Amino acid sequence: MASLYMTNMATKLLIGLTTTCVLALSMNTSQAVQVYKSIGAHGEVKYSQHAPQNARNVEVIEFRSDGRQNNAGQMAGKTDANQSAGTPNPEDQRVAELEARIKDQEAQANAQRCQSLRNNLTNLNVGGRIYEMDANGKRQYLDGREIELKRERVQQAIGQYCKGTET
Repeated sequence: MASLYMTNMATKLLIGLTTTCVLALSMNTSQAVQVYKSIGAHGEVKYSQHAPQNARNVEVIEFRSDGRQNNAGQMAGKTDANQSAGTPNPEDQRVAELEARIKDQEAQANAQRCQSLRNNLTNLNVGGRIYEMDANGKRQYLDGREIELKRERVQQAIGQYCKGTET
């Protein structure tokens, strides 16, 4: 009886060891494991190693043997999971610096324009006689209606150019 028991145990161990070896070999030879992500009949998200029969929106997700997702777009050129997307080339850096410089210059020009408009509005609000120079360099004094129109235009321009700054 003990002999039969020992034979059964040895057979089970041998089958278990053989199965483990076959699984280990098959996992080493395959580079990616496919997982199917789908939405079931009642809207629940399901994951399976086998293709679903009656499911909507089936998505195949591949995982590498180290457990990371096998996505060429995210993993292209990477040899380490923690590696960043890469440093930009010198031309891209130069373009980025030029764009930043242009943006700063535009911001400074807008700030100067905004300050000039505020000064003009202050002059229009002070009162008194206001004039403009004509093409010949002579003063043309504005009446009350013209001053009010200028004030409205300057306020509109301040609204346009002075966004994000105090008015």
